[in-house]
Parts: sequence; C-alpha cells; structure tokens
Amino acid sequence: MELTAQTREKIGGNLNALRKSGVLPAVIYGSQTDSLPAQVNYKDFLKVLKQAGESTIVSLSLNNEKKNVLIHDVKTDPLTGQVIHADFYQVRMDKKIKSEIPLVFAGESEAVKNLGGILIKSIHEVEVEAFPQHLPHDIQVDISVLKSFDDTIHLKDLKVSSEVKILVNPEEVIASVTPPRTEAEMEALKATPVESKVEEVKVETEEKKAEREQKKAETETK
Repeated sequence: MELTAQTREKIGGNLNALRKSGVLPAVIYGSQTDSLPAQVNYKDFLKVLKQAGESTIVSLSLNNEKKNVLIHDVKTDPLTGQVIHADFYQVRMDKKIKSEIPLVFAGESEAVKNLGGILIKSIHEVEVEAFPQHLPHDIQVDISVLKSFDDTIHLKDLKVSSEVKILVNPEEVIASVTPPRTEAEMEALKATPVESKVEEVKVETEEKKAEREQKKAETETK
C-alpha cells in the first residue's frame, strides 16, 4: 500500500486554505527521524486510510525516498467529521511494536436469532505486539459460536497468527448474549437511573449545606 507525500515548506499559516485545495497537512516522526512537516493528497489519504486503517504498514514516498509508516493519529473536525490532520509514525521493520487492533464481529448468533437474546460486545479492540509487517488489519470474532446464554467468547478464543502476541488477559470476555428483558424490567430500568441520580444529588446537596453551615459556625466562634 503506497502513498505519496511532499515536504510542507510553510509551517503554520492558513492551513484551512491548504485543506480547501485538496491537501491534508501531516507530520512524519519516529525513532529514525526528526519530526517532519508534510502534506498528502486528501482523497488519496482517505483511500489508504480505509484500506490500511492504523495497523497496516504504508509505504510513504517522500521526495523519492520510501518510508515504512503507520497512520498513527488522525484528527477530525468535531463538527463536520472531516479529516483535518494526520500523523505518520515511521517504524523499524526489525523491531516489534505495540498496536491497538480493532475487532470485527462476524457471523450470526443462534442465541440472538432464535432466543431473542441481546449481544453484548465487551471489547472492541485489543492491544498486540508484533513486527510491523505482521500486524493484522483487524481480528475477526465469530459470534456464531454463541448458541445459548451460557456461551461466551474470550480473548484466548481469538485466532491470530503465531507472529502476533495478544497483550491482554486471555480470560477476558469479548462477547456474550444475555436473555431478553421483560417489559417490567425495561420499565424499571428506565425509571431507576433517573430516581437514583435525583436522590444522589439531593443527598450531596444536603451534605454540602451541612458542611457550609458548620464552617460558618466555626468562623463566627473565632
């Protein structure tokens, strides 16, 4: 997977104008290089991001020099959701690195389909360690093994390459299915949190009031 970048000569300035011209500001950094301002074609970057994510090596061509990088951080506009900046982390291919790999849930659970259960996804990504070239784009989780409410999927059940080491407790639950709630349970669930919050606020307010009164009394007696 390849992407072309250019050195960004003008630091700062009107980055919005740069973005409007179809160019994405970026920074390249890593253990082998100083932080280097750069820029890439916006549309080309989105295509590569979609395919590579943040865990697949990208061959970044900068001034006719190839750099093996990971898309390490992508900043988006909170209002529009558009990408406004990207960080590229240059990696050493002979050194293992740690990365968060997303879990992709696939298949169909009989406990959900036939028993009306609710699928609970407890973990959505997992930290692994591997050489950059062995990092998976994602890790598949087959939920078809969840046939009853007693079935669970643990981290140790994931199928990954022997070149990839999962750094999280293998006994942690990834997914399970809970029985469907009755109408009475749903109504109770809707009501309880609100009442609890009101009660908590009331208690806290009374405690604060008592604390203020005590401090006031201590001040007056001095």
